[in-house]
Amino acid sequence: MEKSCLRKTLTQILIIFLFIISFFFCSLQTVECRGETVYQQHISSSDSPSPSRVPQLQKNWRRILLSVLFGCLTGFIAAILAAVLIRLLVLYMNRTPILKGPVVFSPKIAPKTLRLALSNENQLLGSSPNGKYYRTVVDNGLIVAVKRLEPFEVGSQETQSKSVKRRVQQELEILAGVRHRNLMSLRAYVREKDRFSLVYDYVATGSLEDVMNRVKLNELQLNWEVRHRIAVGVIKGLDCLHSSCNPRILHCNLKPSNVMLDAEFEPRLADSGLAHLMPNLTRLDSSGYTAPECFQNSRYTEKSDIFSFGVILGVLLTGRDPSDPFFGEVSGGGSLGRWLRHLQQAGETREALDKSLLGEEVEEDEMLMAVRIVVVCLSDCPADRPSSDELVPMLTQLHSF
Repeated sequence: MEKSCLRKTLTQILIIFLFIISFFFCSLQTVECRGETVYQQHISSSDSPSPSRVPQLQKNWRRILLSVLFGCLTGFIAAILAAVLIRLLVLYMNRTPILKGPVVFSPKIAPKTLRLALSNENQLLGSSPNGKYYRTVVDNGLIVAVKRLEPFEVGSQETQSKSVKRRVQQELEILAGVRHRNLMSLRAYVREKDRFSLVYDYVATGSLEDVMNRVKLNELQLNWEVRHRIAVGVIKGLDCLHSSCNPRILHCNLKPSNVMLDAEFEPRLADSGLAHLMPNLTRLDSSGYTAPECFQNSRYTEKSDIFSFGVILGVLLTGRDPSDPFFGEVSGGGSLGRWLRHLQQAGETREALDKSLLGEEVEEDEMLMAVRIVVVCLSDCPADRPSSDELVPMLTQLHSF
């Protein structure tokens, strides 16, 4: 931001300077032409012209005009330079300072106790390409989840690393201001020497990935009502990021491991916007949740988030993970989306549903309609996918279709 403002200011100065130079030379040519005209008129009107006096008079006028123009030009340039220096000083004074120590957004957390808690041995909850999650207990008994981001200074110069730190800090301030029932709220962050540590509420149930793994092992039963509530919560959280936040926030890393569930299985999206923050994070992976256009042109949009949501809804309906070896077989069609599209066209959508969900006829109708929503969300063309604000009523009113 500072560099663009400076570049814009210097460009404006250069244009003004060139305009003044052009005006100066045009004025000089005009003076010369007028001098010659006056000289000719003087010769024609005078009975006894003095050849030596007229050129001397013309030179004097030129010197006066040159002195006036040079003085104006010098004063104007000095004023411009002074304005530039003042502007640069204001930009420097108003730039975001790089904060040290804990920055806390919750009254339940004290900065000193938080730093002390982070220095203790903490329980590892999980990891992702951009960091690891830990369970930490603050001295007042509050349990929080701390995500330690991977170092972001590798291979960068000191000036670049300061710029990265300042940018990450500004983005974290924006994320801390986002509040929604279906989003993990950022409670605090700590800038360490080469990384940031982010503090969130601790969710004991774990992630949707953990829960679905327990379902596969028959350790947990998850009926359609609960799965539907999870899907609705996920799209509501995503819609908040896309529609209610200013500036708009893209999740960029939506998958079951980043959907946390509370005791009532109400989902909260984690890692919102972090993929955009970290310059050394590889967004593209082969987990099956990344939209195809991201591999084709490395472009990520809100419709890419919708594709990831479609995969999550497909997992809830079928019980199959997109990385399941089944999709590598001929009958699997190559991907979850192609398989569901094939079954829908063949009129065999019911075959895709998780067998543990079959039973009630009304619920089956809802699930079959949900499969149609999944197929649309997984369209290869981003423009064919619905937006998050369109999906919210589609899913919340699913039983009325």
